[in-house]
Amino acid sequence: MKVPFLIFCGWLMVLSAVAQQEPSNQYVLQRTHNAVQYKNYYLLTLLQKDLAVKTLIQKDPIFSAMLKNKKIKIQEAIKNCGTDISCLTGAVQFSADEIGSVSRQLAADFMPGNALDHMVSTQLVPSGCYGLYAGLKPVEMLIKAWEQDARAINHVIDVYVNGKQANYPAIDSISFSVRDKSYPELVNTSVFLSINDNNNLFFEPEMKFALLALEINERNDAADYEPMERTVNQAAFLSIKKTDFGVYPYSVILVPGEGPEERDIELSAGGMLRCRLAAEQYRNKVAPYIMVSGGRVHPYKTKYNEANEMKLYLMRVLQIPESAILMEPHARHTTTNLRNAARIIFRYGIPMEKPGLVVTVKSQSMYISDIMPQRCLKELGYEPYKTGKRLSDNNLEFYPNVMSLQIDFDEPMDP
Repeated sequence: MKVPFLIFCGWLMVLSAVAQQEPSNQYVLQRTHNAVQYKNYYLLTLLQKDLAVKTLIQKDPIFSAMLKNKKIKIQEAIKNCGTDISCLTGAVQFSADEIGSVSRQLAADFMPGNALDHMVSTQLVPSGCYGLYAGLKPVEMLIKAWEQDARAINHVIDVYVNGKQANYPAIDSISFSVRDKSYPELVNTSVFLSINDNNNLFFEPEMKFALLALEINERNDAADYEPMERTVNQAAFLSIKKTDFGVYPYSVILVPGEGPEERDIELSAGGMLRCRLAAEQYRNKVAPYIMVSGGRVHPYKTKYNEANEMKLYLMRVLQIPESAILMEPHARHTTTNLRNAARIIFRYGIPMEKPGLVVTVKSQSMYISDIMPQRCLKELGYEPYKTGKRLSDNNLEFYPNVMSLQIDFDEPMDP
C-alpha cells in the first residue's frame, strides 16, 4: 500500500504546485505611500515590506557590499562628473553586471521553504504582477521579476533624465531640455538625494532616483486616484458584492476614452457621444456598471483626466448614479483600456467568465476586434482580452484575461 500512497502524495504536490501558479482575486496588493512605486516595482516593494526577506537581504554580505559600492560609485560621480548627465546617470543605473550579480545572489539565497520561497508563493504568484513568468520554477520567477524591475528603473532614468525617446514621445516625453544650462544641477541634486542614510537595501538608491525623476517631470500619473476602491470607485466597489450578475447579460459596459486635442477642453465630443451610447445600454439593463477608461493623455501634460470627465458627464448630464460607474483613470492607449478594465474586473471580484461589452464608435470598435490583438501581442506580450460576438458597429463583446495583471515595465505612467 505504501507505493500507491506515495504516488498519490506526489500527485497532490504536483497539483498544489500548479494551483500556486494562479493569481488570486482574494490577494491584497502590498501598498506603500507611493502608488507609483508599488505599481511599477512590485517585487522591490515586497523586498522592503516582507520583514523576513528584508532581514535576509540585509544580513547577506554580498548584497551589503553591493549597496556600499553603489553609494561610493554615486558619490564619486557627484564629485567628478560635473555637467555630464550620462556620467551621473551611468553611475546610478543598474549595469548588466550588477543585474547579473543580483540574479546570481538571489538564486544562491533561495532555498525551498525559506523566506524568499514563501514570498514567491504567497505574494508574487497570487499578485499576478509577473504572470508572464508564472510557468517557471519559483526561483526562476523571482529572478525574472527582479530583472524586470531593474529594467523598469533603467528605462525611467533613460527617458526622464537622459531624455531618450519614450514609446509615445508626443504624449510621454521628458519635461525638460537636457541642453538647458541649469539642468545638470537639477540632476546632480536628485542623485545626491538618492543616497541618503535611509537606504538599507541594494536597490534603493536606484529606485529612489527613478521615482524622483518621475516626480520632478510631473509624471506620477500611475498614482492618480489611488487607492481607487476607497476614492473614485468606492460607491460602485461597495455595491459589487450585493450585485446579482446573473440577471445581466454582461458584467460591465466599457467606454474607451477619446482625449481632446485642445488644452482647455475638458471632454471631447467623441467622449460625450461614447458616454451616451453607454448610458443607452445601461438603461436597457445589459450590465450593472459602466466603466469609463482613459488617463491624462491628450494634449501633452493635460490637467484633465478622460475617465474622470466622462464619469462627471454621465452623472451630471445623463443622470447615471455614481454607484453604477467604475473609473479606470490610467490607460494611455486603447491597448490598456482593455487591459486595465480586465484588472479592475479581476481585483474587484467581478465575474471573469462573464463577457463585458465595449461600447464605442465604429472605427474604434473595429480596431479593437480586428487589429488590436496583434498590437497587444507586440507591445504587451499577450492578449489582455478575447473578443466575443459583434452585436453592432458600436457594441462588441470581450472576455477579460487574467494575464492583464502583468506589469508593463516600460510604461511607468500606466504600468
